[in-house]
Amino acid sequence: MYKVLPSDKRGACLFACFLLLFGLFPLLSQAQEGRKAAVKGKVVDSQTGQPLPYASVGLFRSADNSLVSGNITDEEGQFTLDAPLGEFYALVEFMGYKALKSPPFRLTAENPTRQLGNVILQAAAATALDEVVVQAEKSSMELSLDKKIFNVGQDLANAGGSATEILSNIPSVSVDAEGGVKLRGSGNVRILIDGKPSGLVSFKGGSGLQQLQGSLIERVEIITNPSARYEAEGMSGIINIVLKKERKSGFNGSFEVIAGEPTNYGGAANVNYRHKKINFFVNYGLAYRISPSIGSLYQELTADGTTSILRQEYDTRVRGFNNNIRGGLDYFFTETNILTASYMFRRSDANRIRNIRYEDYLASQELQSYTARKQDENEDEVNAEYAITYKKTFAREGQELNADFRFLDYWESSDQVYTQNTFSPNGTPDAAQALLQRSLNDEYEKQYLTQIDYVQPFGEGGKLEAGIRSSFRDMVNDYLVGDESASGDITPLPGLDNVFEYDENINAVYGILGNKTKKVSYQVGLRAEHTDVKTTLRETNEVNPRRYTNLFPSAHFTYNLPKENAVQVSYSRRVRRPVYFDLSPYFTLSDSRNVMGGNPNLDPEFTNAFELGHIKYFEMGSLSSTLFYRHTVDKIATIRRVSSEGVASLRPENLAAEDAYGAEFAGSFTPATWYKFDQSFNFFRAIIDGSNFEENFSTETYSWFTRHTSRFTLPHNIDFQVRANYEAPQKTPQGRQKALYYVDLGISKDIFNKNGTITLNALDLFNTRISRSVYQGESVEGVSFYTSSKNQGRRRQVNLTLSYRLHQAAPTGAPKTLGSE
Repeated sequence: MYKVLPSDKRGACLFACFLLLFGLFPLLSQAQEGRKAAVKGKVVDSQTGQPLPYASVGLFRSADNSLVSGNITDEEGQFTLDAPLGEFYALVEFMGYKALKSPPFRLTAENPTRQLGNVILQAAAATALDEVVVQAEKSSMELSLDKKIFNVGQDLANAGGSATEILSNIPSVSVDAEGGVKLRGSGNVRILIDGKPSGLVSFKGGSGLQQLQGSLIERVEIITNPSARYEAEGMSGIINIVLKKERKSGFNGSFEVIAGEPTNYGGAANVNYRHKKINFFVNYGLAYRISPSIGSLYQELTADGTTSILRQEYDTRVRGFNNNIRGGLDYFFTETNILTASYMFRRSDANRIRNIRYEDYLASQELQSYTARKQDENEDEVNAEYAITYKKTFAREGQELNADFRFLDYWESSDQVYTQNTFSPNGTPDAAQALLQRSLNDEYEKQYLTQIDYVQPFGEGGKLEAGIRSSFRDMVNDYLVGDESASGDITPLPGLDNVFEYDENINAVYGILGNKTKKVSYQVGLRAEHTDVKTTLRETNEVNPRRYTNLFPSAHFTYNLPKENAVQVSYSRRVRRPVYFDLSPYFTLSDSRNVMGGNPNLDPEFTNAFELGHIKYFEMGSLSSTLFYRHTVDKIATIRRVSSEGVASLRPENLAAEDAYGAEFAGSFTPATWYKFDQSFNFFRAIIDGSNFEENFSTETYSWFTRHTSRFTLPHNIDFQVRANYEAPQKTPQGRQKALYYVDLGISKDIFNKNGTITLNALDLFNTRISRSVYQGESVEGVSFYTSSKNQGRRRQVNLTLSYRLHQAAPTGAPKTLGSE
């Protein structure tokens, strides 16, 4: 039976500061003298059965408790310890879990290898009164070399929020006012749900995540340099959002209700029932929100020697009602032979009211006129997803087959009415400039996705992986934008009455070879993808077909160092393909002075990404660091151009290239049982070559962003959390983005005999999360402009959340013994 070692009694930490990356390399040559035997095993989570990468394993002499050998587990949770002959015990530790000590065992010349089998770790537990033992949540941040895992339930700032708000609280990730997601400063990131594409991130990119309740999310995985196993889409990496699902026996679940200001009411339920061979799961989220936002713009325009000034202010109020339901069942032919069928449905009904005031001045600051414009939009979105998954685990450890088929069905209908009136400085209306406009937009998407993956182990630690993937995706955008008469007839504006069709077929095959020795593990892979894309403007019969085949190699090399250190070097080739939103020529008239549209002639961009990473685990926490470099050709960037009439158009363009490199540091530390803090820091430099345009959109910038989170455990089961965020200014191809900073607070208390939790949080406590940017440029026609804008897309939000857990406490009793399966 194990001896459980409380984390606060494991001894003082020997490392108080970070070891610089390049200072570690001299350690690579250290020899391991006198090793004649080996201890092997695999560390897994007690609930999920998933491997725990980079857990620390120490080998101690039974006679004097001295440390003989140590190592950390690899990506599959496996470890090998070199050892002399003698009698020893093993100590296995992983942050957020109970430490496990094995019974003593002896290594002899006749039996030099000890196989410990599956070492099962349980999450750390806290004992309450009346002998009620409640499972503590896993650490909010778990680090590995190529992936960071964030268990979002630990974060008080996430209570009552959406998926977008959860992402904005994760290191290395930033979210702009429109819901656009960036990873390490790059907007080219692939977002997956449960490891697969989802309609939540379709037409609107990451902004669709605003309609997903955060309480339905279990964890978020950040994969910065993916292997050939993953699709090649996403220059800066992959964000994988994993939804909640249990497989424990019996009935269990969690429930949540939310109230907030500005208006935020909702609830969520995560229910699971396991009986013999069948496991049912249902997740449901309901939210009603009113989201206010404000912004302003100042622009100076010089054309034909005359300067004019525009001052613009707006306020927006979006009222939304969102439903999310996800259900399914697992059928266990055996514990190693599982068939899963699931269904997800989402509906969002929103009304958007935006009021804009334009004031036009001469350079002398004399007001010429002012214009009031109002947008009234009703928007309905429906998303359905059907999935069937099969997983077969074979008798040989590590051998498995996974097959997945899913169908995504999405549609959106938008009806927008614009009224605009212009007035003289004294308030007299100008009837000749009055406008009544209408925009009707229906969007549809259907996607069929099939994927099969197989893993075949060989030798002591080798494995061969292979897989195929086919995706067939059809999108249609039927749009009409025009002037509306009093009788309701619409006269289309030039070029804005058409049907845009986007057909995308991508077929892929990949292979990966991996192996490991005592200290070194490697993985090399190659992925081939054939892309067939065709865009069509149906009314004007404009067809643009594109077909291309590309190879995407990847390589990862890891070296395990003494004293629980590891270093990894990795490489991958990535692609960003222009999708529907980038290519569609449709643009919205919500702001008649600033219009956005797609570019049908956009080419894909390709990136070669290199990383050098280090990770260190120690008593008080863990620390990882990464040096990264990305070289991109045909860089996609949004370019702003202003006409002589003062109307700005924004659309994506292909710039010649970009070189980006930087350093990232992330750590999680627990210096005391009542205090824990996470810290992340990211510094990068980007050199953008836009010399392929006459305007020469080239720039060079240094920037950085940091995030600090402190969490305190107070008496009477009260937790208090504070987070500070800062994003430094950076240059863009046409100007600069100014600094962004904000603070979040949260406090929670366990209630109902620790089966429930009540949480109060304040997001953007000081109301400072304001995006500020400057654009300036000069066109080849001699029109020059200077534009400064501010946008506060999300105001300060205060939420009160009550959650209740049913049959989710950890059972009392000792865990399984080392070596049990």
